[in-house]
Amino acid sequence: MVDVLKSAAEQSRLRILVLLNQTDLTVSDLTEILGQSQPRVSRHLKLLLEVSLISRYQEGSWAFFRLSDEENSRTLVDGLLRRLDRRDPVIARDLERLEGIKRRRQEKAAEYFARNASSWDEIRSLHVPDAAIESELRTLVGDRPFQSMVDLGTGTGRLLELFAPLYRRGVGIDLSREMLAVARANLDRAGIAHAQVRFGDLYTPPVDRNANDLVTMHQVLHYLEDPAAAIYEAARLLRPGGRLVIVDFAPHDHEFLREEHAHVRLGFSDRQIAEWLAAAELELEETREIAPGRDVPNGLTVKLWLGRDPRIEIADPAITRTEDKELA
Repeated sequence: MVDVLKSAAEQSRLRILVLLNQTDLTVSDLTEILGQSQPRVSRHLKLLLEVSLISRYQEGSWAFFRLSDEENSRTLVDGLLRRLDRRDPVIARDLERLEGIKRRRQEKAAEYFARNASSWDEIRSLHVPDAAIESELRTLVGDRPFQSMVDLGTGTGRLLELFAPLYRRGVGIDLSREMLAVARANLDRAGIAHAQVRFGDLYTPPVDRNANDLVTMHQVLHYLEDPAAAIYEAARLLRPGGRLVIVDFAPHDHEFLREEHAHVRLGFSDRQIAEWLAAAELELEETREIAPGRDVPNGLTVKLWLGRDPRIEIADPAITRTEDKELA
């Protein structure tokens, strides 16, 4: 504890903790905000890493830093940050510079959307609006708070936004660095600091196993060569009693999606999903269907499947009551 407190007890390192409490940042970002040399900033980061107050993850050639997810470290940092005055001139200036970096992220995200909007709009025109799907998702998941969520193939990070009021920690995984930039910008704009996005493969997700209450796969499976393997790996991320929510299309015959939009699978049947969930040792708990309107001939039917890990987690009642109070 003395080593931890020594590492935090320095102005620049406290400033770094304040900034990482807002969003994930690179060394270059922190160098720009703090107005210090890269070697000096790297030294501060090294000291914070050594005592596990922050963590580091790689995204291509970029390394991002964030506050540690370890419960003891996060509790300590949260306590320190609550005691800082955000009106302090140094902190206020740092946060202003951080807003400039967030704006640049959002501008890059807007450019990427502009380049790809036409192809996405073509697919969206074939099924019900996203708002209707999100409404069904909210109903399916419910409104009870939980500890952790993983969104596999997070794309724009929309599901991390949707369920942000419910989870304490959220992680989005995607193989597209462009989409990760979009998701990061969206989370910044929404003011969601308790979620992060990471570069990673759905078949080997860089997330702790047996540790998550909710895992989501939204419009992901139809891009995969081996959906069964992806579902199996998703199931391994769940803690006992955890839930896996899959959103995708029912079987269809739109070949152009395969030829022009890289869809490997043209939808999935209930039987297929049920078999894959069973092979992953999950129980299919609920299925929902959202058909396109009559004004969309030969449109796409969206399906939602909810699987649950049947294992029962045995916990100390006193601990459970304490966690419930914290979440409330």
